[in-house]
Amino acid sequence: MYFSPAFVLAALPFLAAATPLAMPVPRAEQIIPLTKRNSFRREDGSINATKLQSNINYAVAKIQRGFENYEKNTGAAHPLAASLKHKKRATGADALTDDEAQLWYGSISVGTPAKKYTVDFDTGSSDLFLPGPSCSENCEGHTTYNPSSSSTSKSLGKSFSLSYGDGSTVSGTQYTDTVSIAGLTVLADGAGKDLELVFGFKFAESGSELYLGGTNSDLYSGDFTWVPVTQAAYWQVELGGLSVNGKSALSRMAAIVDTGTTQLIGDPDTVKSIYSQISGAKSASQYGDGIYTIPCDFSTPISLTFSGKTFDVDPKNFNIGSVGSNACIGGLASDAQISEEFWIVGDVFLTSIYTAFDVGNNQVGFPTLKVRDIPATFTLFTLWLGHSL
Repeated sequence: MYFSPAFVLAALPFLAAATPLAMPVPRAEQIIPLTKRNSFRREDGSINATKLQSNINYAVAKIQRGFENYEKNTGAAHPLAASLKHKKRATGADALTDDEAQLWYGSISVGTPAKKYTVDFDTGSSDLFLPGPSCSENCEGHTTYNPSSSSTSKSLGKSFSLSYGDGSTVSGTQYTDTVSIAGLTVLADGAGKDLELVFGFKFAESGSELYLGGTNSDLYSGDFTWVPVTQAAYWQVELGGLSVNGKSALSRMAAIVDTGTTQLIGDPDTVKSIYSQISGAKSASQYGDGIYTIPCDFSTPISLTFSGKTFDVDPKNFNIGSVGSNACIGGLASDAQISEEFWIVGDVFLTSIYTAFDVGNNQVGFPTLKVRDIPATFTLFTLWLGHSL
């Protein structure tokens, strides 16, 4: 992802580059508890599918922006860029400050004296955005970053303006500053990186966390299945296939592992074919293009294959929530911009396993999650842990 963020970047190499050789014993200061405010789930437990559709739009627009920034950064088009069909959406929502997005969030501290901020941890990009003192939209109730209040703040003398595939934009000024994450501080000059730069995620209804400096062995069992990053720009790996009821429904293709996306997102034709193999599944275009319903008692075995190993998707996680009598939203969606060359692998799969990210060795690791649970709830401004160049 293009390494030109809104604010301090020193924390991102700290989080995204490491060698997971001898995993350290878990320490409390290495753990960031994660929460997810589920804004598409109503109080009665049913799903507002229109808001769920916004997460699909958000995810695809984010990937499109990444392709554009990759070309700016390298001078060459990303190999998958041509496979993303460009289409300006009708919505005018701001993809960065969208209350309908569904992202995992925790706390960081920025500046001297340190000030706490709530941010989203999203592996689909590599920028750190905070609301500035002149923020005028969707900023109420959120802590703003005031450079004049931090003795370690330094302006880079540059502004930024980012455009998304859905027509939305965000703009501001670039700064560096000291960032502290889970009690581990990285200074504005990049100093302070004194531990292994591996990070691991567990997503669940309770006990979700981001673990820094390795992985939390209390949360998984068995060996890691390591999947090489095939293109340094995203956490892009090779998806070996997808099966329904043990029958292959998807061939080998590129996949972007994205903690900031709720569902699995693929191309319309393949997704339609997969749902045709699920008893009781129906197209639910009344809720949005590419959305399908499944019976709420869904139990069909679905699995993904990485590096020759098959991983099951927990049926509870594939069931996003109810929209009517025995009709629930399925955890696989399609988008007209996505081609048959790559998919986005989101929380529906990641909540079924433990996930480790290792840029130093350019790989993503999947062991078996010890305790499985259902995802939880989101907030606003974004700390992205994207794979940078």
